[in-house]
Amino acid sequence: MANKLLPISNDLIFKRMRFENPWWESNRIEEEYENLERRLYYDLFFKLVEEVDIKRAVVLMGPRRVGKTVLMHHAIHGLLHEKKIRNNKICFITIENPLYLNMPLDQLFQMARQAVQNDDPRGWYVFFDEIQYLKEWEVHLKLLVDSYPQTKFIVSGSAAAALKIKSNESGAGRFTEFMLPPLTFHEYIHLKQLDHLIIDSTVNWVGKTIPYFSTNNIEALNKHFVNYINYGGYPEVIFSSKIQSNLARYIKGDIIDKVLLRDLPSLYGIQNVQELNSFFTMLVYYTGNELSYEALSEKSGVNKPTLKKYLEYLEAAFLIKMIHRIDDSGKKFTRKTCFKIYLTNPSLRSALFSPLEATDNMIGAMVETAIFAQRLHRESSIAPVYAKWNKGEIDMIGLSSKTLKPQWALEIKWSNRPVEKIEEIKNLISFCNKNKLNEGYITTLDQWDQKEVNGIKINYIPCSVYAYNVGFRTIGEKLRNLE
Repeated sequence: MANKLLPISNDLIFKRMRFENPWWESNRIEEEYENLERRLYYDLFFKLVEEVDIKRAVVLMGPRRVGKTVLMHHAIHGLLHEKKIRNNKICFITIENPLYLNMPLDQLFQMARQAVQNDDPRGWYVFFDEIQYLKEWEVHLKLLVDSYPQTKFIVSGSAAAALKIKSNESGAGRFTEFMLPPLTFHEYIHLKQLDHLIIDSTVNWVGKTIPYFSTNNIEALNKHFVNYINYGGYPEVIFSSKIQSNLARYIKGDIIDKVLLRDLPSLYGIQNVQELNSFFTMLVYYTGNELSYEALSEKSGVNKPTLKKYLEYLEAAFLIKMIHRIDDSGKKFTRKTCFKIYLTNPSLRSALFSPLEATDNMIGAMVETAIFAQRLHRESSIAPVYAKWNKGEIDMIGLSSKTLKPQWALEIKWSNRPVEKIEEIKNLISFCNKNKLNEGYITTLDQWDQKEVNGIKINYIPCSVYAYNVGFRTIGEKLRNLE
């Protein structure tokens, strides 16, 4: 007769909880987290964490390794030292730890209170990391919010779209979602302390004097922009030459493979993980290109129903974003057979293939990918589209959230040719005229200019400066929305 397996002891669970919560004894978070620079999204996130008047849990979403766990620990530091919350009223629990397997959130919260011998649930701040590994987490979290109105709950997870769907279904009025993206180029420059490359003309925004950025050293800024494309999406990578020299091990092994081989199969029951892995690698190679279901199916050998599911899953994991096509009059096509796929983080390509130089053939597609990635979290607008018709194409179109008509048009070039050659911008001029846009935008390698052509004002701006400003405006917009 087989021996009966003993249950995991409470003492072992308490020991693990004390390890995860060193501030219970020291009143400090781990030095590893304390020494890391705060992301520019910290103030936005912390405002939601400290908000206790509104009875809502905070759902922190984002892809792997963008700093969600670090952000939570920085928030804990803020609670301890800025808000002066008692150290035995804050707990952090990593749901994916096997010790907590299938344990309800309520039970974990009870055990945390037992571990510090403080059974009063009022006034606690409870952080659950990697929440997606608990089945029906949204039901558990809703129950906690309803049961403990004087307790603040904060959870994080890596499967962004899947979390968002469940959050919307079960957490209406009880959950506040917060998306943490990969590093924007704006944040990259800030964290690398390269602000000396920037000059500004100031505007008044959110009650502050806010700069609109330009540069007096475009050569240096472009060098860092290429570095950002290769390495810049993850906070840990930008400071480590060791990681940069072995991206396959860090990004592919620790990020891509965990998502493709573990996260997605466990969340969606995917059986053929090798097929999914090969399919994603193909999408990485074709980022920024126009694709179709037929072409993808033929190239990958994956049937169209499965292919569509893979695209949905990869979007849920926040690895890719699909954008759709309109014609030159701004109208969407009835059958959405053609589309573009963009990586949400350009440095994913370097991990699967190799870092790019500024003159490589593929750099144009990756510049376009990087600029698109800066726009993923603009809350005042819907996702950009692209335009294509018989005689032309526009890389990126912004649509009005009210009318769905084009509001702006952008052509992305890693070249100065459009500044001198009018034929390079004829599609942009045609599209603007047809859609009654007074001006259009085109990026260049390193030149600024402004011209009027056929009644349309054409604004030229270097790619790196444009990307920087989009990231900056995204942060400013979020701050303004919190006012």
